[in-house]
Formats: sequence, structure tokens, C-alpha cells
Amino acid sequence: MPEVKSMFREVLPKHGQLSMEDVPTMVLCKPKLLPLKSVTLEKLEKMQQEAQEIIKQQELALKEQQQQPERAE
Repeated sequence: MPEVKSMFREVLPKHGQLSMEDVPTMVLCKPKLLPLKSVTLEKLEKMQQEAQEIIKQQELALKEQQQQPERAE
């Protein structure tokens, strides 16, 4: 096995304990599925859709009221 030269030189203590740290390794875990839309965003979209439906109903009612007097004439 060829020896690799490093920028750092190894220093061993002459007195005391020598400790060695574990090398961190990759750990695979289950992927976490995130919702595409948050609950708050879904509520806001639902409220907006309901408001648009109410506006459409009001516009249709207004058109019907405008057409009825024209028919009477």
C-alpha cells in the first residue's frame, strides 16, 4: 500500500491518554414526504373559490333582474 503524503503531520502525545474519534458515516433513513400544499393554503383557496361562486351567483341574479323589466316593456 503506497504511503500518502498529507499536509498535516501526525502528532502523538508522549504523556496521557490517546483517544480516537469515530469517523462519521452516511446513514440512510426513510424519505420524509412533504405535502405539496399546506393546510392553510388549501383553506385559503377554498375560501377564495367560495367567494368567486357567490360573486357569480350575484352577477347572474343581477342580470336576471335587468332582463325582466325589459321583457315587461
